[in-house]
Amino acid sequence: MSDARFEDGREAPLNLGALEGEDLVVLSSLAQDAVFPVTEMSWRASKQRFAILLNRFRWEDKAAAKARGRAYERVQSMLVVDNVISVASQGIDRSDKDTILSLLSVIFEPGDDGTGHVLLTLAGDGAVRLAVEALDVTLKDVTRPYQAPSGQAPDHGTLDNT
Repeated sequence: MSDARFEDGREAPLNLGALEGEDLVVLSSLAQDAVFPVTEMSWRASKQRFAILLNRFRWEDKAAAKARGRAYERVQSMLVVDNVISVASQGIDRSDKDTILSLLSVIFEPGDDGTGHVLLTLAGDGAVRLAVEALDVTLKDVTRPYQAPSGQAPDHGTLDNT
């Protein structure tokens, strides 16, 4: 009998939440390099909800895919921020419906009494800043994984080749 390995675990869709800045670091790392059309961003002011339908690279599967000679995968995921009281953006042309954006990071800038800002940093100097009454972010996979169209993992020039 051998010890269980992480790689042998059952694959399941992600459904994670962040109520503290430290939790958001995990969500940010899993959403890094997600791509989405500008038309997939939505803010419902009456519900205080901002959401994006992302095509997320499956970072949690990268090492297993490489080890088993499988293709890298992406999955459609919803990134939802609740308790949003205002939205501001820069470097994004919302009128160009063909624009594809790439998410680099999601961070929380705390304010007073649990309020603050969720900052979505995009490639190409774009950003979305969400003023929130309290931090409440979820990342949930909503489709089955599919082969990454490029066949490649995103590369930021790091030394990690896993």
